[in-house]
Amino acid sequence: MKWLTRGGAAGALAVGAAVAWGLGWRGLILLLAFFVSGSVLTQVAGGTGGQRNLRQVLANGGVAAAAALWGRWTVAAAAVAAATADTWATEIGAFSPTAPRLLTTGRPVPKGTSGAISMLGTVGGVVGAGAMAGLASLVAPRGPLAALGAGSALEPAVIVASAGVVGMLVDSLLGATVQGVYECPQCAARSEREGTVCHEPVRLIRGWRWLDNDAVNLAATLAGAAVGALA
Repeated sequence: MKWLTRGGAAGALAVGAAVAWGLGWRGLILLLAFFVSGSVLTQVAGGTGGQRNLRQVLANGGVAAAAALWGRWTVAAAAVAAATADTWATEIGAFSPTAPRLLTTGRPVPKGTSGAISMLGTVGGVVGAGAMAGLASLVAPRGPLAALGAGSALEPAVIVASAGVVGMLVDSLLGATVQGVYECPQCAARSEREGTVCHEPVRLIRGWRWLDNDAVNLAATLAGAAVGALA
């Protein structure tokens, strides 16, 4: 089962090396949990798809790698929780029996629409954030845990879980408002990327051209990391 392109594999090695250098085996466990769970869910939801390229790897893991090199455990864990929540929400939401709704208007839209959420997907994202928070608390070094408050392991777990949910919501909000959306002039098929969808080159119909799905994922992990940094 191939989960990464060549570029994606190179990016994963770089991210993994940065996390290992900054946070040791504890950080690698978090990163591995995100990568394996996200890849498995993507394979299950997409059938034969799911290969991550370099941009996707860096968008999801780059912030955590930077936080690890900075030596900030909670910030790195929060960024990974945000990436996990977003990925779980997307892939689990693909199995929703009802049409998702646009976050900003509540209007039903086709599955796969940027910024659309479903009850099943949202619950899946919250569970993903909670699972990553629990794992982070389980393997965290004692120092950062004690420094976060009254010495209770529950407080950093809540912070990391909240960061994951915030990241997931930021992803959906950007997707529903300013993420670039393209349409085929001939058949009206839509895409989040420039190029040719089916018949001829697509045209931008909404959002910012430079803000593609990878940029939105990066923003989501940055939002999660910010929650971890402010806690």
